[in-house]
Amino acid sequence: MKRFGGIRRKTRSKYKKHYRSRGKIKISKLLQSFKEGDRVSLGFESAYFKGIYHPRFYGKIGEVHDKKGSCYEVSINDNGKHKTLLVHPVHLKKL
Repeated sequence: MKRFGGIRRKTRSKYKKHYRSRGKIKISKLLQSFKEGDRVSLGFESAYFKGIYHPRFYGKIGEVHDKKGSCYEVSINDNGKHKTLLVHPVHLKKL
């Protein structure tokens, strides 16, 4: 039988915000910038849908390599394999 659903399937508890942090996104979080070589943590801002990565990469730590448009190329190590993700800065946190 075919599986139904998209990229956010079975992520209700993973992407849920704390009830006190709900509401508008801070403008400083939207406009933050990173340099090449910065280490970042992949978090998730569930109120902003652009630049979403696959849920399996939630909580990973990566390194910024390049900027493409408004998003950043982040390379991560996924069980010994090097992968590159395009992520919007609202979903990133500097370490």
